Amino acid sequence: MIMAFEYAPAPESRAVVDIAPSYGLFIDGEFRDASDGKVFKTLSPSSEEVLSEVAQGSAEDVDAAVKAARKAFEKWSALPGAERAKYLFRIARIIQERSRELAVLETLDNGKPIRETRDADLPLVAAHFFYYAGWADKLDHAGYGPNPKALGVAGQVIPWNFPLLMLAWKIAPALATGNTVVLKPAETTPLSALFFADICRQAGLPKGVVNIVTGDGSTGAALVEHPGVDKVAFTGSTAVGKAIARSVAGTDKRLTLELGGKGANIVFDDAPIDQAVEGIVNGIFFNQGQVCCAGSRLLVQESIQDELLDALKRRLSTLRLGDPLDKNTDIGAINSAEQLARIKALADSGEAEGAERWAPACELPSAGYWFAPTLFTNVTQAHRIAREEIFGPVLSVLSFRTPAEAVAKANNSQYGLSAGIWTEKGSRILSVANSLRAGVVWANTFNKFDPTSPFGGYKESGFGREGGRHGLEAYLAGAAEPSNERSEREGERDR
Repeated sequence: MIMAFEYAPAPESRAVVDIAPSYGLFIDGEFRDASDGKVFKTLSPSSEEVLSEVAQGSAEDVDAAVKAARKAFEKWSALPGAERAKYLFRIARIIQERSRELAVLETLDNGKPIRETRDADLPLVAAHFFYYAGWADKLDHAGYGPNPKALGVAGQVIPWNFPLLMLAWKIAPALATGNTVVLKPAETTPLSALFFADICRQAGLPKGVVNIVTGDGSTGAALVEHPGVDKVAFTGSTAVGKAIARSVAGTDKRLTLELGGKGANIVFDDAPIDQAVEGIVNGIFFNQGQVCCAGSRLLVQESIQDELLDALKRRLSTLRLGDPLDKNTDIGAINSAEQLARIKALADSGEAEGAERWAPACELPSAGYWFAPTLFTNVTQAHRIAREEIFGPVLSVLSFRTPAEAVAKANNSQYGLSAGIWTEKGSRILSVANSLRAGVVWANTFNKFDPTSPFGGYKESGFGREGGRHGLEAYLAGAAEPSNERSEREGERDR
C-alpha cells in the first residue's frame, strides 16, 4: 500500500502587513474620524480576532465625500485620457509591488485561503487597472459615440466576498472614463479598501477623485440616496439590489446591479470525468462557495451520475480545511457568524425536505466560522437548496436524461448569472449555451475571469456589464441605460 505524504504546515507570515489599531474615513485625500465618532470592529473570520477598529460613516460623512468627489470631478474629467491613464498605470504597478501585503490582509479580513488571494484575486486586481488604463485615451473608439463624457460622481457599494477585486471592477472603469468615486466597502471587510486609499495617495491621485466611506448598511443607503450621486453601482444580494432599484427609481441616476445567482453546472455523458470534477470543485468550493456565480446546482446526465459522484466524493475527501494563511489550505473560513448561520439553516432545510447529505470527514477548528464542503443528492427542483442562493460550500446534485431536460432545469431559476457546460462536442456547447438564460456561460471550465471579458446577468441577477469594453458604458453620458431585457441580449452576444 502506498502511503500518501502528509502536508507540513506552510503558513504565510502575517508580519508582511502592518494593520493599524484604528482607521478613519478617506475623504478628499485624507483620513478623518467619523463626524459622530462612531466606530466598529472588523474581525478575522478564521480566529474571531479583532483586527482593527474602523470609523462608522454617517450621512454627514457621505455628504462630505460626495462634495469632495464633485469638487474633484471638474479637473479630473477635463484631464486628457492619456493623463488619467498614467494614474491608473501607477496604481496597477503599486498593487503589483504590494501584492503580497494585500493578499495577506485580504485573507486575514475575509477568511479565504492565501492561495486564492495571492494567485487569483491580486493578479486580477492589477490586471483590471492595467486594462482600463489602456482604454482611458481611446474612449472615442469604444463604440459609445464620439467624444463620450463622464457622468460625474459614482457611488459604489461592494460586497465582502471579493473586497479588493470588486473595488477594482468598480473604480478602474469609473476613473478611466473621467468620473470620481465614493466607495462603500462591506462592513466585514473594510481593510483592503482602506489600504487601497493609501495606494491612491502613493500614486499621487488628485484629492477627492477616490473617497472611501466605511460603515454598515445605513452608510450604503445614505450614499445610494444622496442627490449628488450621478451613478450607482452595486454588487451584492438580490434583496438589497431590489431595495436600491426602488430608491433610485424616479431619479436621473444611472444604475447597474450585479446580484445573486444559482448557477447550473451541466455535465454530459461524454465529458472527461476527472476534468469535470475539478471544474465542479472550483465552481462551488472556490472561496468557500461565497461567489455570486458559483456553480451551486450540479446537473449530471443520468448514465454517468454514479461514476461522477464517486469521483467527486473522492476529490472532496482530499480538500484541506483550516488556517487560511497556510498555503496548503483549500477551504478557508466563512466570512461571518451571520453568513455561517444562513448556510447552516439552508443545509438543514435540505435534510428536512428529504435530500441526502454527504460531507467528507473534516475536523473543524474550534475558533472562527467554518463549514465543511457538503453535497446533497436526491435533490428536486422544489427543494430550497435548489432554488435559493446559499452562498456557501454546499452543492445540490440533480440528474437529467436529455439536453432539453438539462436546459429546462438549468433555466428553472429566478436567477440568470452563470452556467457551465461539460462535453466533448463543440456543437453541443454552442447549442446548449445559446439556450441557457445566463449572462455568462463557461465551457469545460468554470470561474475563469479576465478584465477584457464582460460579466453580468439578467432576471434577478441584475443588469449591466462589468469588465471589457462593455464595462465603460455604465460610466459614460449618452450611452444607453441598461435594462433587464437589454442585458439578456448582451448575455446572448457575450456567449
